[in-house]
Amino acid sequence: MQGNGVEPGAPRTEALRRALRQVHDAAAAADLLFLEEWQTQRRPGIAACLRASQIRRANPSLAEEIHAELTRR
Repeated sequence: MQGNGVEPGAPRTEALRRALRQVHDAAAAADLLFLEEWQTQRRPGIAACLRASQIRRANPSLAEEIHAELTRR
């Protein structure tokens, strides 16, 4: 466990935990976990930015919920 109390690869937000209950595809779950991680530690590089942008466009309300929940902390 990391010092912040969150296991590596585990969702940090309730919004993502709810979304993952609806996902039954490992690739889709990995994308959503990537989006949350990217929201917390934006990685430099065009590939990461493009991937995050595509996931946000496909899941705009989830992206907003994750952002709101992380900024409240």
